Amino acid sequence: MIFTNCNKLEEIRQALNSKFFERENEVEGILVALLSRQHMLMIGPAGTAKSALSSELSNIIEGTTYFQWLLTKFSTPEEVFGPLSLKDLEHGVYQRITKTKMPEANIVFLDEIFKANSAILNSLLTLINERLFYNNGSPVQVPLMSVIGASNEYPEEDEGLDALFDRFLLRYEINPIVDETNFVSMLKATGQTIQMPFLTMEELMQLQFLTDKVVIPDDVFKALSKIRLGLRDEGIRPSDRRFKQSLSVLQAKALINQRQVVQVEDIAILENVLWEKVDQKDAVSYIIRNHAYDVITQTLYTLQNEANEVFYSILQDQSQEAGMEATQKMKALVEDLIKLKSHNQSRKADIDVLLDKITSMQHEMLDRILEPSYLDNLNEKRWSTSIFFKM
Repeated sequence: MIFTNCNKLEEIRQALNSKFFERENEVEGILVALLSRQHMLMIGPAGTAKSALSSELSNIIEGTTYFQWLLTKFSTPEEVFGPLSLKDLEHGVYQRITKTKMPEANIVFLDEIFKANSAILNSLLTLINERLFYNNGSPVQVPLMSVIGASNEYPEEDEGLDALFDRFLLRYEINPIVDETNFVSMLKATGQTIQMPFLTMEELMQLQFLTDKVVIPDDVFKALSKIRLGLRDEGIRPSDRRFKQSLSVLQAKALINQRQVVQVEDIAILENVLWEKVDQKDAVSYIIRNHAYDVITQTLYTLQNEANEVFYSILQDQSQEAGMEATQKMKALVEDLIKLKSHNQSRKADIDVLLDKITSMQHEMLDRILEPSYLDNLNEKRWSTSIFFKM
């Protein structure tokens, strides 16, 4: 039963990745949030599948109660928590009818969550954090597992939303689809006919129980201590509570990968957890990855980032000089990977994956450069195609 449920979890991840292009990290984040009973925030422009990805959960988890709402500054408590009972109100009882509303939901998606007004905010904070809803002054335990929040933008510092922002342990930035092949596949609705696997509510609860039992070895705790010191040196101070809560994220990450023990590499997911302000993200990511990965993995990560930067630069600057420079840089990255592989045969498979990806990017970049529309935009004379085939 245990391994069957874990296999189902992997099937769900693969199916979601096939349906939602370039959303692998967010798919993992949502599954981690569910298993760890934590909350997740997605920030990005409209039309990037934030609500679609979240609402898919209502189809995947059978028997769950799902609530979804778009918040505006004019939203009322009745819309989120339920209307007042007029019958009770006649007797001076301030009781809400919570059926089909957030207090009775297992999974919640709140779009434009930072538009929540003060009439909603206090109840929302208590419900998310303590899983309590005060109805007629009495606290009621709610069945909430996870809230998935979404916003097109970060809250401003003077809006008084720091407490709400802090409630979301997992935070992901979502960008529009970058790869042109994936973009075309999205337009064609490739993957939309996939038969989605599912979990029952009972199976999900069993997986949550298993998540709590995943072992965290001492080397992981030591790595977390070093990360904490590294962050402090940069003036970044996540709370002790956030570090404590992050352990459940690591346990869920391990279980998703069908392991009963957390590995140091799992710590990489905490780059979506341990930052407090947007300008801290890069520093947090750098420090965490330095402690989570070995030298080879770090090198691969660096080379991939460099390849992405080179590829995207061609979209921004279509001059002849930029095209020639990008071509040479991509060629150098391929050579670096080949050299790395020759000295690290034990990591050949990992290196080949990135080599294939960068080679594909290299070919796509050359195709772009050779397009007539690109050549027409050059300020100087047209390049000879022979330049590109001497690589």
